[in-house]
Formats: sequence, structure tokens, C-alpha cells
Amino acid sequence: MTLLLVLGSTGVFAQDDAALPVFAPPECAYTPDQPTGAACLERMAASPKPAFDRIPQDRQTLGTYSFWRIGPHAVTTYSGPGGSPVGSIPEGFNFVTAIDLSVEGWLQIEGGAWVKRDDGYYVEPSYFSGVLLPEDWNQPFAWVLDTTRIYASTYPGGPWTEESGYLTKRYDMVNIFAEAYDAEGWRWYMIGPNQWLKQTFVSKVLPVARPEGVSGRWVAIDLYEQTLVAYEDDRPVFATLVSSGLDNWDTNEGLFTIWARMPSDPMSGATGAPDAYALQRVPWVMYFDDSISLHGTYWHDLFGYRRSHGCVNLSISDARHLFEWTGAAAPEGEDAVNYVYVYSSGEYGVPPGLAAASS
Repeated sequence: MTLLLVLGSTGVFAQDDAALPVFAPPECAYTPDQPTGAACLERMAASPKPAFDRIPQDRQTLGTYSFWRIGPHAVTTYSGPGGSPVGSIPEGFNFVTAIDLSVEGWLQIEGGAWVKRDDGYYVEPSYFSGVLLPEDWNQPFAWVLDTTRIYASTYPGGPWTEESGYLTKRYDMVNIFAEAYDAEGWRWYMIGPNQWLKQTFVSKVLPVARPEGVSGRWVAIDLYEQTLVAYEDDRPVFATLVSSGLDNWDTNEGLFTIWARMPSDPMSGATGAPDAYALQRVPWVMYFDDSISLHGTYWHDLFGYRRSHGCVNLSISDARHLFEWTGAAAPEGEDAVNYVYVYSSGEYGVPPGLAAASS
């Protein structure tokens, strides 16, 4: 396999890009047809997997509310179990919060109406959560995304093989010790001795320079990697996966401020259209770009992939953590300014090696 480019280190966060210190040490730089050096093997043995503390689960929200998908066909609502029709839920992507499940065959939804239980099904919310980054964090890492279990490859660009000794699992965290590009320009990550994963199967956490004029607590969202990193001034303190806007529903890049924060808020859009949606009790909402927000998400568990109509989807626990963390950014009685920096570290769907070669 011909390699276009080999990388062994990545810059750590700094406001001055020219002063970026080494992130991954040069002893793990990859050279084709050369065995991994003893110093790199020692480093991998000392830190085979990321060892970060996860944020606590939002047991209150996860344990209190019951979330249901209704439809996708139009659904009649009733005054009570077996009662008179009082309205309808239009055809679309609709989710409700059940507040009474005590009557067999029925459920009462937020707002008081009842629907037949056969017109919907229970949705288990995601228990995924992000990690706290220690002050001495200096090892790049990534989350495995692929929903099917695959083995790692034994060299960059190689086939998946049981010989690698590493079988992936969604939301696994892996350290990245070296990088290389294959002949098609796709990046590969060395995650262990003779263990490589293609970048399209993972989301790497990348520090980014603090935008001019930003201070205090702020978050950066990388649309290419589908990750979020929270900062206190120059220090990254929290990282997680997100789901941003799909094609034609792109999340806008730019620098914004959180202009409204709500513990929960209903959301709907495109009424009457094929992609209509209505969502009851969306938790931990932080609006930053007009009606676009960071918020908790109970209707899917595909963080790391684009899924939304423009908002930035987080797990419920991650959203609560950010909601409370940003809310504590200023002394009591003062208004905090929380910046949201949305950018893209690459061009979606384009091999980064080819993009770099053409720039």
C-alpha cells in the first residue's frame, strides 16, 4: 500500500497557532515497513485506552420521563381512555412525553390528551455521555462511531482482520498514537501496536484556537468530526460527540452567543411537509443562532453522525452538564456571555489528504 503522507504528531491547543507544542510524541511517528519502536510500544502499554472521568448521568430526566414515538401516520388524540376525539397529531416525525401509563392500551401525553398505545412505541434515550479533560491532557483520542463491529487493520489502508486483536464497539474510546494517509487520501489512526482504524469510523477530538475576543466559558463545535469541546479560556475541560445538521439543514458556521437557556422547550417545524416534526419536552435547550440550539436528544443514539434540522444534538446527560456549566459562568446576579464557535476542521466526504494536496 502506497502512502501519501505520514504524520506522527499533532498540535495541542494554544491561542497562537505558531506556538503549538507537540501533542503526540515523535517516537510514535509511522514509517512504512518499519516496526514500531520500543519507546512507542512503552507509551502504548502505559496508556492503552483513554482514562477520563465521564460526566454523571442525568438520572432525573432519564428516570422521570417516558418518551414515545407517535405515528409516523396521523394519530387521533382523545379526552380520555375510550373517550371522545379532541384533536390529532399530524403525520410526521413526532415524539411525545407520556405522563400516565396506568391504563392498559392507552397513554396520556404532556398537555393532557390521550392516545392509543398501539399508535406509538417507547423510545429508550441514549445513556452516552462525554468526558472531563484533565489539565495535563496531551494525548489525542477518538470515539469509535461505526454501529457494526469491525476489527482494526494491521497497517494503514489494510483490510479489517482478526489478526489485529482489536474488535471495535460503538462509543469505544481509543488513543491515537500516530497518523498516516492511504493512497486515496484518507487518514488512518494507529490506536495500538499494529492496530489501525480509518478516520471515517471514528470522531477525533481536536483542540482549536480560541477566537479573538472570546474569554471565560465557551464551546467549540467541529462539524467535520461531529465533536464538541468546552473550554475555560484556553483550557479544554470537556469533550463529547454531537449530531449537527443534515444536508440542506446545515448548522451555520461562525461565532455566536447563547442568547436563551430553557430547562425544556417543545420544538416543531415543516408542518405539512414530508419532513415535518414535532417534539415535546426537548430538555436542556441553549439557543445560540436564532432558533438553532444546543439541546438534549432522546429520539436517537447516533451521536457522531449528522442527524438534525440544524440544531446541535447532545445526549440528555451532556446537555444538562453544559446547561449547568454555562449557567455557572458568571457570579450570581450577573449575566454570563457564553460563546459558541461552530467550525469545520475538514470538508465532509472529501479525503483530507487530497484536500491538503490541492490547497
